[in-house]
Amino acid sequence: MAEREWFDTDYYKVLGVTNAATDKEITRAYRKLAKSHHPDTNPGSEEKFKTISVAYDVLGDAAKRKEYDEVRRLGPAAAGFGGAPGGQGQPDFGDLGDIFGGLFGNGGGRRRPRAQRGEDIETVLHLNFRDSVYGVTTSVNLPGQSNCRTCGGNGAAPGTGFTTCATCAGRGVLADDQGPFSLSKMCPACHGRGGRVERPCAGCGGSGREASSRKVQVRIPAGVEDGQRIRVKGKGGPGANGGSTGDLFVDVHVTPDARFARRGRHVTATTHVSITDAMLGATALIETLDEPVTLKIAPGTQSGTTLRVRGRGVPAGGKHAVGDLLVSVHVDVPKALTREQQMLVEKLAATFKKEEN
Repeated sequence: MAEREWFDTDYYKVLGVTNAATDKEITRAYRKLAKSHHPDTNPGSEEKFKTISVAYDVLGDAAKRKEYDEVRRLGPAAAGFGGAPGGQGQPDFGDLGDIFGGLFGNGGGRRRPRAQRGEDIETVLHLNFRDSVYGVTTSVNLPGQSNCRTCGGNGAAPGTGFTTCATCAGRGVLADDQGPFSLSKMCPACHGRGGRVERPCAGCGGSGREASSRKVQVRIPAGVEDGQRIRVKGKGGPGANGGSTGDLFVDVHVTPDARFARRGRHVTATTHVSITDAMLGATALIETLDEPVTLKIAPGTQSGTTLRVRGRGVPAGGKHAVGDLLVSVHVDVPKALTREQQMLVEKLAATFKKEEN
């Protein structure tokens, strides 16, 4: 909102730029001044730093800068500030945004609404493990509202009309005379709509809106983790009065996989081998997220040994290198032996004892 000091303070001069300066030039000037006058490095410059910050708060925001330029162009006389602030017979208005927003030209007109940014929307997306590793483009359904299909959004039952409000004559606002000012306020009879429907639409109850949903395409990057939040800019709720669209925030939930898990950029898995294969060596067919691969089990492999399959983890992306598949070997020891197996194992054990001696 515009403040009274906008009339008296040249924020362009505060930042040392012209009123034709670009956004980048304004930001560059602010950063340079803020660094020079920051209270942490320059004690005693608190007020100067505050003034610089206020100037950038206004000029660094496109909407505020436009309003500031308009206020400076009109001057205090255009808003009725002929005398000194708080002078005799003149109210002291600290916030001129409401005055300019509601000031009537010769007693009539509708208040120009401010642009409002659309609301941010949150949704939850469930992914299987493979999609979380490799990434996926998917669609999410977002609940929302749209114009009522029965009445077309006007809130009136089909075949009925819209009656102009007698209180405000269809303007939606009323003049509130306050001395030298003619301010506006919302019409309490029609709540700013300028009229009333003769008979409310049965489909929407007169609101003109109905529940709906829309699909939004979302790109999930490779390596997303359970609980991670992804921001999709410009896919939230629509803005009002020319305001920007809000953002969509997607909370990712990864469904656990019985065969695989994650360790950073690596995918982990477990393979089971028999005690004889672990002792004598063998090959094992290992599942991956794509096609199976064959791994060599070296003789004497111990339970808990990790085998690495390079390049079968999370794909490379950004500053991250491609991950690997880490396979943990679990040696299965039989719970029961036949008489013949027991005799053979005992003979084998005896040979180990001879080697120890």
